[in-house]
Amino acid sequence: QVQLVESGGGLVQAGGSLRVSCAASGRTFKTNAMGWFRQTPGKEREFVATISSSGGSTRYADSVKGRFTISRDNAKNTVLLQMSSLKPEDTAVYYCAAMKYGSSASYLRESDYDYWGQGTQVTVSS
Repeated sequence: QVQLVESGGGLVQAGGSLRVSCAASGRTFKTNAMGWFRQTPGKEREFVATISSSGGSTRYADSVKGRFTISRDNAKNTVLLQMSSLKPEDTAVYYCAAMKYGSSASYLRESDYDYWGQGTQVTVSS
C-alpha cells in the first residue's frame, strides 16, 4: 500500500522559514515526478512546486518562485519543500503528491498526480 506522509508544518511568523517533508512508502518514486500543492478553505487545491525524478529539474508557481525550494532524496524516498520569506497568504494545508508514471517536472495539474498525502497545516501569522 502506497503512503505519502507529510510532516513539518506549523505556525511561523511572516518573514520566517519552515520546511515540510514527505516520506513515501510502499513503492519507490525514484523514477517519478513528485510535487507539492496547497489548499485553503473554500478554494481549490493549487500547484506549488514539482520536481523531476532525478531532481535536476523543478518548476514553481509564480507566487512562490524565489522563496520556496523543492528537493528530493531518492535514497530515502522523500521530497522536501523549504519555504522562506513566508507571507500570511502562504497559510494553507500543504499536500505532497507523486506520479505513477511521469518523470519530468512538467506536471502542474492536480489530476496529473496519482498518490497524495494527508496534508500538513502551515500557518503564517502577520
